Amino acid sequence: MNQGSIPVTILSGNLGAGKTTTLNHLLRESDDMDIAVLVNDMGEINIDAELLQGGTELVADEGVAELSNGCICCELQDDLRTEVTRLAREWEFDTLVVESSGISEPAPIARLFTTESRVAARYDVDTTVTVVSARQFDEFFADGAPVERTETEDGDTRPLSDLVIEQIEFCDVLLLNKCDLVDADRLDEIEATLRALQPRAELIRTEHGRVSPDRILDRGLFDLGDVTDSAGWKRAMDHADHDEHGTHAHDVHDHSDHRHPQEAYGISSVSYRSPRPLHPARLHDFFESLPNGIVRAKGTFWVAGRDDVKLEYGQAGAAARVEVAGPWIASLPEIDQDLYRSNRSATYWDEEWGDRRTQLVFIGSDVDEAAITAALDDCVLTDAEMDEDWDTFDNPFPEDEGGLLIVGE
Repeated sequence: MNQGSIPVTILSGNLGAGKTTTLNHLLRESDDMDIAVLVNDMGEINIDAELLQGGTELVADEGVAELSNGCICCELQDDLRTEVTRLAREWEFDTLVVESSGISEPAPIARLFTTESRVAARYDVDTTVTVVSARQFDEFFADGAPVERTETEDGDTRPLSDLVIEQIEFCDVLLLNKCDLVDADRLDEIEATLRALQPRAELIRTEHGRVSPDRILDRGLFDLGDVTDSAGWKRAMDHADHDEHGTHAHDVHDHSDHRHPQEAYGISSVSYRSPRPLHPARLHDFFESLPNGIVRAKGTFWVAGRDDVKLEYGQAGAAARVEVAGPWIASLPEIDQDLYRSNRSATYWDEEWGDRRTQLVFIGSDVDEAAITAALDDCVLTDAEMDEDWDTFDNPFPEDEGGLLIVGE
């Protein structure tokens, strides 16, 4: 932490998880610490700020500093810069807590404090905290749960489970709240799932948002690189990378015997890799028929007939989508390929196909690794199909930047 800088705790979580209750508890229990609070709400009236009035001595316009009717991870970033700079200029306090709205992504907020000089000069992110409601968990991730959607800052809608996953995957501390409303066995299963989704974070069970301030304030846990790379799917893919001893057409998936403690509760991950393209129609059928137990899936893939673009699959709960993630390096002019590879010596590269390949991770309860692996093996082009005109295949996948295919909803 920079000498003399103010530590920042970023408090995230979906609507109803218990962020404001948690923050109120912190204010009541932190008598020896002066805490400034900035609250973001998507409504014109900032209800959270109203609920926190009187909980802190540091006031802005006779109350908690508030940013309303917008999201601080996107269109209110300028306002956030202005407000936190003003707070540091006009008040003396020990720490700042930023409570984001229920539809805010924590990563852009954290980056504001780490990369924007005017703010970063006065503050350092200390800890990122995500509050998850045990009672709401099944609404997002249980088998057969409907896909609830939320409106984003640009007027579009996205699955709420996507946002909840992003909040879980980007944090130093996970508060599993409202534990009194769920039975003990189910709590163990939820905790196991959370540990699979975010194995790095410290997980704390709470009721009514009651957590000791010293568990989430002034911890010094945040590291942008660590938290960015700590999602369970990324770690599963990295583990598969370390275990890989060469690949060929019939040995394209990971058969690691490595087990995690959460597997005792039926939570496991499957990593799959293929150097050959996948058949678009068979792959689409595979995505449409994934079992309900999949909580999270992520990765990029090479589908025959879309040889210039890298496609990305993302699933959170029942919501799944395929997007264009950018070009394959091998599709760029040779001079650009050489420049890219010279700056990134570890880039995977096949002499014939370049960086094109498939890498997918699936995390869930009672995941049948053999069945998923066999189904994806069936999607790989056969020797005969490798010699066919791939453009003649029925292909539902997007081919242009910004393209989107919704699957499995």
